[in-house]
Amino acid sequence: MEEAEGYKRLLTLTEPTYTVEQIAAKVGKTPAYITTRLKLTELCDEAAAAFYQDHVGVGHALLLAKLPPEQQKPALRACFKEVYNGGEKPTRVLLPVRNLQFWIATNVLLILKDAPFNKRDAQLVPMAASCADCPKRTGHNKLLFGDDLGKQGDQCTDPTCYQAKVEAHVAKTIAAKPELVQISTAYGAQPEGSPVLPRNKYTAIRDDRPKSNDEAKRPEFKQCKYTAEAIITEGSDVGTIHKVCANLNCPVHHPKQTGGRDEARWKAEQEKQRRDQTIANATGLRVLSAIAAAVPVRLLKRDLFFVLEKLVPVLDESRIETLARQHGIRQKRDEGGTAKTLLAFMRRADEGTLSRLMVEATILLASSRQNGATVLKDAAALYKVDTEAIGQKVKQEFAAKAKAKKEPKPEAKPAPKAKKAA
Repeated sequence: MEEAEGYKRLLTLTEPTYTVEQIAAKVGKTPAYITTRLKLTELCDEAAAAFYQDHVGVGHALLLAKLPPEQQKPALRACFKEVYNGGEKPTRVLLPVRNLQFWIATNVLLILKDAPFNKRDAQLVPMAASCADCPKRTGHNKLLFGDDLGKQGDQCTDPTCYQAKVEAHVAKTIAAKPELVQISTAYGAQPEGSPVLPRNKYTAIRDDRPKSNDEAKRPEFKQCKYTAEAIITEGSDVGTIHKVCANLNCPVHHPKQTGGRDEARWKAEQEKQRRDQTIANATGLRVLSAIAAAVPVRLLKRDLFFVLEKLVPVLDESRIETLARQHGIRQKRDEGGTAKTLLAFMRRADEGTLSRLMVEATILLASSRQNGATVLKDAAALYKVDTEAIGQKVKQEFAAKAKAKKEPKPEAKPAPKAKKAA
């Protein structure tokens, strides 16, 4: 901190004047080093006090200093973990720097290339100006964030400002195109009078091409006369534009409304799709188990548990249940939910089980945001899992079950009557 204050005083001199590059040349350091040190002078009071009192290390302080002041306080809390050792009060333990890096990446940084709004629009939120000129953008200061840019490019370090721009973008888009259908990515009923349609009230039409003839027959790959543009206003990917069919009487996207032979054919197709999906899900779970079995044990138990403790809550409820079932965990009513039961299981698990859980949870999380089949295929290739053999075995098992259901069950013979005593 004293070094940082010294560099800052040199920069504020009027005579002679210094630049970051000149200071770097004078002291034999890189400009990036000087810039990073200078950021320590922008720590909020709580973070600066924790640094002076040796509650956090230099690595923690440098990461905290890169964030806007309003983000430094929650990030400072994420540096510690409370551990109960049998006493009434928990002990506060400082976590490694890599834990803080992970927290910042998942809770603060937002990838600007994925933003739905125009990053150069200075009037979208006038007080915030444009992202191109914003000093909170990682690409604005490459000396400070050079190591963090990577493949994802520019990232926003102010989630509050980002969210305000998303909301302004949605309002502006709807005002310009009142005919846009407003949709949510969540299922369930909406409040009375809400213009937003829940996920079960529309069919999202996909832009990508079907990969097979069977896939091409699915409603989501077809266009109809009711196809309209929609904007997501609730849930994930808010602000993005999609094509949907929101007419429940559409014979293309809601064929269950038609009668006669079409109804029977629709039911048969739905049954086939359900069966194929069930087989695909079962195959995926088997492949996931095989991948988990191939995971080597490397990290310490405390590291594995920490990553899982932060990773599992990011999963949705259905994927947490899938992860729990993979390890034979069944929720009991008095245990407070699947996530809590799974957390208790992880505390007792060994390093090998935790390693497998971490890979499984990562695959499930990636599948919720990317193409699940591709994610599973990549993992299977990495861990040398034979997906074709597993898929064939699952199909054979389902065929055997279907055959057993069709076979008539033998009639039970009536029990012989007991002879009366003489």
